[in-house]
Amino acid sequence: MDNYSRSALNTFAGLILNRKPLPCPDAPDWGLTSGRALYVVVRGDEILFDAARNEPLLLAAQMLGECDQGHLQAMLLGEDGSSRYFAINIERLPASTTQCLGSLGVFVPLRQHAAALPNQMAALLGYARAVAGWHSLARFCSLCGHPTAIRPGSLAQTCTNPQCGAQHFPRVNPAMIVLVHHAGIHGDKCLLGRQSTWKPRVYSALSGYVEPGESAEDAVLREVMEETGIKICDVRYFSSQPWPFSGSLMLGFHARATTTDIHIDKTELEDARWFARHKIPALLASGEFALPSTETIARQLFDAWYSPGESVRD
Repeated sequence: MDNYSRSALNTFAGLILNRKPLPCPDAPDWGLTSGRALYVVVRGDEILFDAARNEPLLLAAQMLGECDQGHLQAMLLGEDGSSRYFAINIERLPASTTQCLGSLGVFVPLRQHAAALPNQMAALLGYARAVAGWHSLARFCSLCGHPTAIRPGSLAQTCTNPQCGAQHFPRVNPAMIVLVHHAGIHGDKCLLGRQSTWKPRVYSALSGYVEPGESAEDAVLREVMEETGIKICDVRYFSSQPWPFSGSLMLGFHARATTTDIHIDKTELEDARWFARHKIPALLASGEFALPSTETIARQLFDAWYSPGESVRD
């Protein structure tokens, strides 16, 4: 399987959407109020759902009813030929508009449903969440401090100061995540760590942000050494995943350990261990060990090492 095909299988990836559609000839508002418009309503890490059907509630313009459409601040995501999609960040709306939109459905955490959603829907909602998250952080111009406003037909924020007028665009934070493995005389094993804030017994691949002046591979070597004291080599790219909850692009790798003695940085990890391949089924069955959830690239990295082409059963 090629790299693109692997990445497209990751939750939130593989979205087929024209992100640069032309203005609607009969709608000067870029189609905001046209019959083709659909709104994804975002509140933090939550998405507006239809409570009765337990599925995402993408609002058509006529469904907005008495909600004040003049303050929606909708951001154009793109179109797929039949619909034109917009993201609405409820955190930057007047209280009356927020209450009105919230009354149309129920907000649920995106991660709670992401793995069960069709791939394209999960990718669309993840895209909307990432855009809305950046929108909340871009309230003010980073150059002059004046408030920003949405530039119609785009994701950009424009400084409202006439003497500045700077355009601000969403930023993506590159991060690496790596499944380190070692083949010894007692069989294969992989290195996994956990943070204290995670659910009990969950261990995952090591990860961290790429710092200025680093390649992604540089960051892999540095993070593994800093967090566990393990030296590695043979760093191989696997796939990537947009991670909407932190505005990150997760760059997934496999790597081979050249040392095995773990020295944990307790400011980064609560624990880190080697897990022998042949012991993993029993650990999972006993509940002593839990894998990262299936919507994460960490799980895909683990599955590819443990049983290529077959997902591990929890």
